[in-house]
Amino acid sequence: MTKHFDEAYRILAANDRGGYTVPTDRLYPFQWNWDSAFVAMGFATYDIDRAYRELERLVEGQWEDGMIPHIVFHQPSDTYFPGPGVWRTGHTIPTSGITQPPVFGIALRAVHEAAEKAGTANARARTLALFHAGLKWHRWWYSARDPEGTGLVALLHPWESGSDNSPAWDIALARVPTTTDTAVVRKDTGHVDAAMRPRDEDYRRFIHLVDTYAACGWEPAKQWEKAPFKVAEVQTTAILLKAGEDLVHLAGILGLDEAAEELAVYNTLTREALLAQWRPKLSRFVSRDLISNEDIEAPTHAGFIPLLALDLDKGMADAAAAEMKLWSDGMKVAFPTTKPFVGSFEAKRYWRGPSWAIINWLLIDGLTRNGLADMAVSLRSSTVSAIETEGFAEYFDPITGEGCGGLGFSWTGAAYLCLAA
Repeated sequence: MTKHFDEAYRILAANDRGGYTVPTDRLYPFQWNWDSAFVAMGFATYDIDRAYRELERLVEGQWEDGMIPHIVFHQPSDTYFPGPGVWRTGHTIPTSGITQPPVFGIALRAVHEAAEKAGTANARARTLALFHAGLKWHRWWYSARDPEGTGLVALLHPWESGSDNSPAWDIALARVPTTTDTAVVRKDTGHVDAAMRPRDEDYRRFIHLVDTYAACGWEPAKQWEKAPFKVAEVQTTAILLKAGEDLVHLAGILGLDEAAEELAVYNTLTREALLAQWRPKLSRFVSRDLISNEDIEAPTHAGFIPLLALDLDKGMADAAAAEMKLWSDGMKVAFPTTKPFVGSFEAKRYWRGPSWAIINWLLIDGLTRNGLADMAVSLRSSTVSAIETEGFAEYFDPITGEGCGGLGFSWTGAAYLCLAA
């Protein structure tokens, strides 16, 4: 096990670009939002200053309105598409124009608690500055992505989910035109087997959405009005709720009573809205397509992520656990991101089936929270074993266990440090 810890440390050091971490060399040469939050929690196990620095570098890209973008382009690179010239956001520090799941608040609590335990100097001041960035981002989520006050936050681009080409988007994304004035020059398939990546047609739709929002000047109200893709999404909403709980906890420590009260109101609204997305006949939660106003019933891992942020009654928790067990039976590596052997399942293609260490990490925390300790232990064991057998791959084929996608991956290293400890 020691050699695997050493390899995780080596990967994080190799992917360090001066206070921020790239997910992996060449394939992803910039700072990604939720990647960095997971990476910060990995750093917090052995280098607290570096953990804080990861989050501080991320918020250098925060917009005036509070959004923390999904990519911060700290340095130029020609190995990734779309770069800053496609996004056209016009910021001093170039960034993308969309966001990603707000793991930031969860990471900040983990880093602060590690710092307190270690007696780190100036931890409180660093946490306080980052707390205000996190609070500002939460306000953005509720104003820009839930303008009607439902409690569920919406995504306007599949990339915002972090689960870029999930079968959850197939119906909604099919309505998005493939036309674009931007030359789609894919770089990803030069680094990774095309069979493991989204298809060209998906990419044209992704870039059509970027063009649409760039034409809105990235103004949230205009984007909301013009969006041809608009999904109230349970994975992102659950992560927002868990981050909201963790920010309330930090507000208590920091003596920020008004902020704690504001966040608690958001959390109560979202908790009720998320619970209403449970579907007993599916034994999981569902997202909602806000354009068709229909449930998204595609069977993906996102339907179980709300366990992270909700305290379910025993009947619901047991039903979710039974369904998760059904998906995991016969798999070499749990937990598949699409229900195995349904029509949309592809064992090696990005978010259409493979198992991801960071998704398992969220599910482990959710299972533990809901009293499903045995299942949490089993999933932890499956994840750690996959990494020790196949290395620090981006994700794993759940059937064969093969490591797929990018290699020497930062968040897989961070997951190992936290799960194998």
